[in-house]
Amino acid sequence: MPELHVGERHWSVSTGSNLLDALNQAGVAVPYSCRAGSCHACLVRCLGEVEDARPDALSPAQRQDGWRLACQCQVTGDVRVEAFDPLREGLPAQVVGADWLNATVLRLRLQPERGLRYRAGQHLVLWAGQVARPYSLASLPQEDAFLEVHIDCRLPGEFCDIARQMQVGDPLRLGELRGGALQYDPDWQSRPLWLLATGTGLGPLWGVLREALRQDHQGAIRVIHLAHDVDGHYLAEPLAALAVSHPNLTVELWTAAQLPQALAQLRVVSRQTLALLCGHPASVEAFSKRLFLAGLPRNQLLADVFLPRGI
Repeated sequence: MPELHVGERHWSVSTGSNLLDALNQAGVAVPYSCRAGSCHACLVRCLGEVEDARPDALSPAQRQDGWRLACQCQVTGDVRVEAFDPLREGLPAQVVGADWLNATVLRLRLQPERGLRYRAGQHLVLWAGQVARPYSLASLPQEDAFLEVHIDCRLPGEFCDIARQMQVGDPLRLGELRGGALQYDPDWQSRPLWLLATGTGLGPLWGVLREALRQDHQGAIRVIHLAHDVDGHYLAEPLAALAVSHPNLTVELWTAAQLPQALAQLRVVSRQTLALLCGHPASVEAFSKRLFLAGLPRNQLLADVFLPRGI
């Protein structure tokens, strides 16, 4: 049986084991979100035999240096893995804001020890001690003096449980900025832009929306937010304020009960439409299927999926 080596530890695993699962099951904290090779949260350095299902997900330079996405790798032989050490490699940061946007969504604002170059919608891994979780950035680098993430605290989880108790001044460590399928492209300026989110999937799209408006997007912008109930529309007021000041922006707030009828009525008026989707896998899939049936070309849809997990 192949052996995994991490530091001084080593243990046997079954041939064909998923590398991410094998590491996490043995207590090696490797964060993840999408498990599809897009968020890059599970990046590890490998020396040994793994079968990589997504070699195109990383640059040739990264692969040459031994980096792999653990979620996409199967163990086929002995492997030495170098996991991220937040105390050695993490960027120190401090909580500068911890506010509840509704009963279940916590907005954390963070001030890193040094400035970070990033784009709205990118993923950032937050470390509280040895507990890590990737989140998509909702802040806008050109306008915000902090990093902002929206945390769904409806369900218990190791990181959520810690985040609930966070106060201004508390320390955190930041991992690398990674991936992120959602961003605004200036070449889209005249095209219809749809931003469809479920739950806290609205966070990164909030940043993308403000970036589009900052760049004076000329096409129509349609924002749809799906929540469990009316109280789940945690950015309803700021979205409404933006719609008042930008005539090309429309905002629709859907609840789960309204979803079947609302989806059935969804129409794509222009084949030039671009759609960015973010949130729970089932809801993203439902949006995607309806948009494809309505005639939206597949290469004009970008999606970022948030997998629910107990961490």
